Amino acid sequence: MRRGKLRFLDYWLFVPYILLCMIGLVMVYSASSDITVQNGGTPTGYLIKQGIYVILGLLVLILMTAMNIDKWRHPIMIKTFFFVVVAMMLYVLFAGQSVNGAKGWINLPFMSIQPAEICKLLLILYVADIFAKHQKTMSYGLQASFHELDIFKMYIWIVALIGLIAIQPDTGGAAINLAIVVVMILASGINWKWGASFIVLGTGALMIILGPVATHIASSGSNGSYKLARFVAFANPFGTARGAGNQLVNSYYAIAHGGLFGVGLGNSIQKMGYLPEPNTDFILAIIAEEMGVLFVIMILFLLGIIIVRTVWVGVRCQKTYESLICYGVATFFAVETFFNVGGVTGLVPITGVTFPFISYGGSSMLVLCASLGLVINISSQQKRLKVVK
Repeated sequence: MRRGKLRFLDYWLFVPYILLCMIGLVMVYSASSDITVQNGGTPTGYLIKQGIYVILGLLVLILMTAMNIDKWRHPIMIKTFFFVVVAMMLYVLFAGQSVNGAKGWINLPFMSIQPAEICKLLLILYVADIFAKHQKTMSYGLQASFHELDIFKMYIWIVALIGLIAIQPDTGGAAINLAIVVVMILASGINWKWGASFIVLGTGALMIILGPVATHIASSGSNGSYKLARFVAFANPFGTARGAGNQLVNSYYAIAHGGLFGVGLGNSIQKMGYLPEPNTDFILAIIAEEMGVLFVIMILFLLGIIIVRTVWVGVRCQKTYESLICYGVATFFAVETFFNVGGVTGLVPITGVTFPFISYGGSSMLVLCASLGLVINISSQQKRLKVVK
């Protein structure tokens, strides 16, 4: 960023983001070093990779902050983005690597790409653009909405994209993408009756499409048993502690062992092979064990600042497009946090959702940074206009 632009930087967004990334680097190293050595790797393996992802994420955030946000509304940009995401979705469906019962990854030499993560950013930009184009007809209800072909096509594309995620099957990814769309529709200014109708019809269409697929998954192969096991573990974790409930029970042990103040950085017991995915899905449990519940609350507070500030930036926007982007990004961050915290604490079934800016992962980090960069861009424009006035 140029020095002149730094005065317009929204530090309420940028500082918590940097702090979360730094905490994530330390905790990814702590959570992964011992188990990586046990598996024949180097203790700094995941730390180096996460450090690269953080640096790349920062570069992406700077790019999104400096870029003219209206360029994302260009038809060629949107169509190209759509083509790339749909192509990746189809690839993982037929040839993607299966991880934890879901085929949602494209393996590259330097990192693995998860198209469901990229889809979140695509839907935020696409839905915001469509509603911004047709905001004048939003309040007139069904007749005006169906006369706008773009809006009708938007609903078809939303159902198709979320359907492709759900049949991987990636329940958590599909739910987050659906939540983003629902909030953006409700915030768009469309007549609330028809907005609610479209949401119900769209969800119903997804259920009809996915019904046969879900039946097939439930009755065949390891994917079906894996997904079913997650719900069994949620309902009765201690009764299935030696099987499906192992993750959740060990997560409870980690949180209880850490108490308010933790047992000290690096001193976790559960990360020593007892708790699977200690540096990704369950990193919050390791943080609670080593640093204590109070430290976890501080992390949630930092993320809460980002979410609340994002909503506030959206409220202050004069343009529908920018306002909807902010609401979509805030929903993305909030729902992803809820699913991760809920999975770790047993409030919701485990969905394999990572914790924003903390968990190890390249796709997640880059998409989170790109989304936050959009919001910082919008906030910077608001500050700049305020100075001009």
